[in-house]
Amino acid sequence: MATKTRRVGVVLFQLGGPDTLEAIEPFLFNLFCDPDIIDFPFARIGRKPLAKLISKTRAKKVQHHYSVIGGGSPIRRFTEQQARALETRLRDQGVDAHCFIAMRYWHPFTSETIERLRAADCDEIVLLPLYPQHSSTTTGSSLNEWNRLYRDDLPVHTVDAFYQNDIYLDAVAEKIEDALSRFPNPASAELVFSAHSVPVAVIERGDPYQRQIEETVALVMQRGGWRNHHRLCYQSKVGASKWLQPSLHKTLRQLAEEKIREVCVVPIAFVSDHVETLGEIDHEAREEAAALGIDKFEVTAGLNDSPAFISALADLVTSKLDIDVRSGCGEMLIAAD
Repeated sequence: MATKTRRVGVVLFQLGGPDTLEAIEPFLFNLFCDPDIIDFPFARIGRKPLAKLISKTRAKKVQHHYSVIGGGSPIRRFTEQQARALETRLRDQGVDAHCFIAMRYWHPFTSETIERLRAADCDEIVLLPLYPQHSSTTTGSSLNEWNRLYRDDLPVHTVDAFYQNDIYLDAVAEKIEDALSRFPNPASAELVFSAHSVPVAVIERGDPYQRQIEETVALVMQRGGWRNHHRLCYQSKVGASKWLQPSLHKTLRQLAEEKIREVCVVPIAFVSDHVETLGEIDHEAREEAAALGIDKFEVTAGLNDSPAFISALADLVTSKLDIDVRSGCGEMLIAAD
């Protein structure tokens, strides 16, 4: 096995989450201060007061979600597990990799990660946003923050949307297969794909997120070969503006009206378990489904550090490096059997 001698820093980006109940409000304040989330005329003046108002109101509404999942978000823990597993996998493949995580709205912030990256004395960097589909509110926001703060003179390679990656699709299909196996008749369960919603105004400005979510669902269904009926909905709306529909709540009511009694929810826009999957779906939506007469309700587990997903991340990193090598930018010895 040939090896690569250059040291590669890999930065895994996520939005992050409050690790305690007390951290909810400051976390939300950071989120709503983001110009990629809140943007309007004279926003530079009004953004912080508006963010303070929204975060204070919103914190009271979501506190119970965090309470039922242990009093804080597990997303940092899961992302750190992904980083460690990816680092091990890349080193097994002969890449001198050093993996770091950078959260957009809570610790470790991008600024903290840049300092750790400098201390590692890397020769080149791969940016790996952990959002399968591209949106200005997720990938765009994380990379904008990186570009505002990073000024070092090293080669930087960026992985963008990876929802079409075959190994990623295999990882998602594996989780769906596991969840369907918990039904008496797996073929009879309704597959409900749930993605984090975004404002319609974001999509109207040309954001590809909705299209890529729809493509992801089609690719996953093709990958799994299931004949189950399926549908797509959105969750986690904030505020009074128009967001992508239908909502998960509306979809559950529709399923009940159609006399569908077995439902399998697939959180299709997420790569790790956190408050949206554990609190909103596995707790709140589960209770709502039971009250509506849905007898069997299952949720696919997060990809987290599953071997299949880590293989997908390793493929994304090495493919990006290989692409840059083939184009003559950088030096790398390709592993050979």
